[in-house]
Amino acid sequence: MLAEAMTVLAAAGGSAVVQAAGTDAWEGLRSRLARWFGRGDTAREHSELERLDHSAAELEAADTTVADQVRTRQETAWTTRIETLLEQLDEQQRAAATAELQQLLKQAAPQLSTGGGLVLGNTFNGPTAVQAGNHNRQDVRFGIQP
Repeated sequence: MLAEAMTVLAAAGGSAVVQAAGTDAWEGLRSRLARWFGRGDTAREHSELERLDHSAAELEAADTTVADQVRTRQETAWTTRIETLLEQLDEQQRAAATAELQQLLKQAAPQLSTGGGLVLGNTFNGPTAVQAGNHNRQDVRFGIQP
């Protein structure tokens, strides 16, 4: 089982894939993430590029009535893929892979922030609302409303 920080990092990776698809940030994130997954194996890197391309195509082709469902499914799939890879590594490899992924996401964050933001490294306990983006307004109320 992964530490909470690694689970959060994996979720940020899944989110980054969904946010970047179809944007100017896509090519950079796509190639760096495939290289990260490949871990030096060019055949595996190529397979990951194909998976990433398939995800991007599915996200771009999603009809507005199912777009949120497709985004959620893709985000969950990539989060799970990242978690699975981290779980398969020994402690030293996991630490290195975690540091690499953090750096990869930091590099992607400025490009993604213009399209809605990327939230990394946060821990939330209890009811939480997070909104990232430009010129947003959000009214959130927790608890019983009169």
